[in-house]
This record gives sequence, C-alpha cells and structure tokens, in this order.
Amino acid sequence: MIRAWLGQHGFVFIQVLKRMLFSPVTSLLSALIMGIAFSLPVGFYILLQNIQVISGQVIVTPQMSLFLKQGTTAEDADTVRQRLQGQEQVIDIQFVSKDQALLQLQQNGGLGDVVRSLGRNPLPDAFVVNVQDEHAELLNQLQTTMQEWPEIEFVQFDSVWAKRLEAMLNFGRVIAMLLFTLLSVAVIAVMFNTIRLQILTRRDEIELSKLIGATNSFIQRPFLYFGAIQGLAGGITAWLIIALTLPAINDELRTLADLYAWNIHLQHLSHNDSISLLLFSAWIGWLGARLAVAGHLWQIEPGL
Repeated sequence: MIRAWLGQHGFVFIQVLKRMLFSPVTSLLSALIMGIAFSLPVGFYILLQNIQVISGQVIVTPQMSLFLKQGTTAEDADTVRQRLQGQEQVIDIQFVSKDQALLQLQQNGGLGDVVRSLGRNPLPDAFVVNVQDEHAELLNQLQTTMQEWPEIEFVQFDSVWAKRLEAMLNFGRVIAMLLFTLLSVAVIAVMFNTIRLQILTRRDEIELSKLIGATNSFIQRPFLYFGAIQGLAGGITAWLIIALTLPAINDELRTLADLYAWNIHLQHLSHNDSISLLLFSAWIGWLGARLAVAGHLWQIEPGL
C-alpha cells in the first residue's frame, strides 16, 4: 500500500519536472521573479544580523564618563577613585587629567590652532569607567548616585547609543517581517495566477479524468507539486542571488571599514536559516497552488 502510494507520488513528481523542462524559459523566469522577491527581505535580514556583530566591535561594555568640577584637587580625585572601586558594577577605571584631555583634543580633534589660542585649559579632569552590562534600571541608578557626589560636575552614560541601536534593530526586524510578508503574498498571487492558467488550459484533460473516476486529490496533485517545486526553485534562486552579491558588497564595505579600523564582513545565511528559507519558499509555492486549485478546480465538472 505504501509502495503504491509512493509510486504514484514519484510518478507525478517526475511528470511535473518533465513539463517544467519542456518550458525552461517560463520556469526560469518564474523562479527568477520569486528569487528576487525573496532575496530582498533575506538580504535585509542578513544586514540586521551583521549589524549586531559590528556594534559589538565598537564597544564591549557600557561606559560612563565622570567629569570633575573645576578646582578639584588630587585628593578629591583619589576620593572619587575609592568610591568607584567600592561600586560592584564597576569593572575598570581610567583617570584622564585635563592636560591629557587637552593634548588629545589638540592632536586628534583637528583644533590645534584653536587650542593654542586659549588662555587656559577649560577641560575638566575625568574618569572613564567601564561597568557591567546590567539592567538599564541599575545602570541609571548608578549614574544618579555618581551624579550626587560633591566632586562630580556631570556623569555621561556613553552606552545610551546601545539602547538606540537596539531600538533601531527591533524596528528593522519589524520592517523586514512586513517586507517578507508582503512579498510572500505577491509570490502567492503570482503562483495563484500561474496555476489558474494551467487549470484553464487543461480543462478538457481534467474533465476527462473526472469522467473515468479520478478524484479531486488525484487531479490537483500535479498542480501542488508544480507550486512546491517552483517555490523551492525561487528559494534556491534567492540563496544564489545573495551568495553572488555578498562578495561585491564586502569588497566595498572593506574600504569603508578600514577608515574606522573595523573588521566587518557580511556573512551569508547560516545552515539552519538556509534550510528555513528553502522550506518556506516551497511552502509558499504550494500554498499559492493550493488556493488556486481550491478556487477553480471545483468549478470544472464533466459535460458542463
């Protein structure tokens, strides 16, 4: 029984492949259209995944900058250092004197002439503190505590950008999901129209099959296989489009990355993501075919 069932499905599968090979241009164009439609959200997804890696190269841990009040003494700085060492969240402490900060501004800020024209050093002494990546509430509480110290003029929480980046990534994921959904609906519509045309052109064959006792499931089986195979071909095309375009993108990205001393290289889909893409594209093709068959096949009756 199982052997007969597998034989029937294998026969239909081979017949569908033969029909697709008899019209290679049409099959290739359909796969190309689906591949382009799938490659856009997939490429956006790859970009989002790699942005997380890039952001990790910019800063590893949250960082706070504590600017001391003008006129503070070395004893005051030591007092602040001791308080920082007593905080559990603090990992590393670096003291930046106002003279050192002015020198760095003169060398790296492109403001050498302006700095030399100043009558005095307006920059304060500061501590740069790396803290543990705790919950945002704990870090905000630590910032508030430091701000209340009498020697501190201002505390800057330099990891605020991370929250903004996370919000942007979440927004990007929503956009990618919406884009993927809309383009999936477009692929279903294309497959729906393709199967509808096939049903109409094979109307006489379908009527004859019903006259000799063929069931609806037997008649619709080739169309479902066609949709699944066509969708799978679209997924493979999307995978190949990404694979072929990534090297060119990485070449241009490498030039930009060298300017910021980053090591950026966009990675292709992982093994699991690649399998998910192929399975989803095959399912989308099957779904479009299933909707078309359900909408038109029941209308065809022998003798009508």
